[in-house]
Amino acid sequence: MSKKTLTPEQSKALHEGLVIPAHPLALTEDRKLDERSQRALARYYIAAGSGGIAVGVHSTQFEIRDKGIDLYEPVLRIAAEEVAKAKLDRPFLLVAGICGPTEQALNETEIALKLGYDAALLSMGGLKDWTEEQILERTAKVADRIPVIGFYLQPSVGGRIFSYDFWSKFAEIPGIVAIKMAPFNRYQTIDVARAVINSSRRDEIALYTGNDDNIVNDLLTAYRFNVDGKQVEKRIVGGLLGHWCVWTKKAVELLEEIKQVRENEQLSAEWLTRNIAVTETNAAFFDPAHNFAGCIPGIHEVLRRQGLMKGTWCLNPHEVLSPGQSEEIDRMYRDYPELNDDEFVKAHLNEWMEQ
Repeated sequence: MSKKTLTPEQSKALHEGLVIPAHPLALTEDRKLDERSQRALARYYIAAGSGGIAVGVHSTQFEIRDKGIDLYEPVLRIAAEEVAKAKLDRPFLLVAGICGPTEQALNETEIALKLGYDAALLSMGGLKDWTEEQILERTAKVADRIPVIGFYLQPSVGGRIFSYDFWSKFAEIPGIVAIKMAPFNRYQTIDVARAVINSSRRDEIALYTGNDDNIVNDLLTAYRFNVDGKQVEKRIVGGLLGHWCVWTKKAVELLEEIKQVRENEQLSAEWLTRNIAVTETNAAFFDPAHNFAGCIPGIHEVLRRQGLMKGTWCLNPHEVLSPGQSEEIDRMYRDYPELNDDEFVKAHLNEWMEQ
């Protein structure tokens, strides 16, 4: 079997930094796939200028894999069809969320490859009893078939803490093209950055933020470590984020502005304040006040207000907006109007909603 690789153009774009939204799942009131809205969402992310979309990930709801629901392949196919229809003249990455034990992960990999996906975001959630070596072996098997974006997920939503040694070995696996760091923890983020910088593959692995509590600061920070007596530097260049599946046009503009700041090395203290604004909007969407219970409905609520979704329904009927969450989203609209892209969505909604 041949091994999938990124094109040189895709690899260059990945290393320069992309906005990759984590694609939500649009449902009807009876919790069936709303294909019209699902396609509209993909069209929105493409039109907003994103450099890719990640489908079958946490924001798409892990229950899509459950027997009787069976939506994993359909939602991946819809996104792939919309990207193909768009006939883009820029590099674009279709990223498939891959999870579960090795056999499941490899089965999902084959589905993604069949549908033309470019890379896998490989979750390490749900494997709490596995040793680090077992997880490394699983990773290598998936990376032997498709380019892999590693995923450091915070423990509060199903992740676990990994050692520096784990990330050092992880970075040496051929086929790892990026690592999404989402431990929501500076110590653990530094572990990954240092491990990659010290690896022989440091120039082949792009660092991406998933730290919703620190998005702007992550994108502005240079990580610099001593390697064999020399200072070696690497940046977090882009983000693969559930947060960026709402107000996506503004996220694209934000990353482009940050790239200019990095290039010109003109960093003002105002960026620290902007980081707090983005973090506070994330708190309204992702609901850390209730241990992230409303994180998916929170995303849905913003998209519902914009007309891209009909409601906030999730496959799990217990996943609903938390008390006070809608009011917090109201406050974000009031306090940070510059961060929403409602006018952009309004101007294009009818064309995106066309069958």
